[in-house]
Amino acid sequence: MAEKTVDGYVKTLSGWQADAVTQVRQLLKEAAPDASESIKWAQPVYESNGPFAYIKAHKNSVNFGFWRGAELPDPLGLLEGDGEKMRHVKLTSAEGVNKKAFQDFVKAALELNKTQGDPTKRKK
Repeated sequence: MAEKTVDGYVKTLSGWQADAVTQVRQLLKEAAPDASESIKWAQPVYESNGPFAYIKAHKNSVNFGFWRGAELPDPLGLLEGDGEKMRHVKLTSAEGVNKKAFQDFVKAALELNKTQGDPTKRKK
């Protein structure tokens, strides 16, 4: 059964994945202290004026993703994905967590939600 809290989600992970998720979670809390954290769509989701970021552990990687990732500045070319809106950083080790770049993504994603509203709501 899926865990209903982010703490519970992290406890289901081991090794480098637990370390990476813990690091990403901490930098999210630092960069977005007022954002809510919950489990939605079976993964940790962070919201402020709608969802802006998520963490998803896979068998051999961890994705740190953004609802409006296609609109985020990405000077280091870290974001992957080819969907219309969403992008993610694919981590394969805890050493892959780039605190400065990830916090810049979070701050930019927060600003997009602040100026454009909830990304899950259709504009009329």
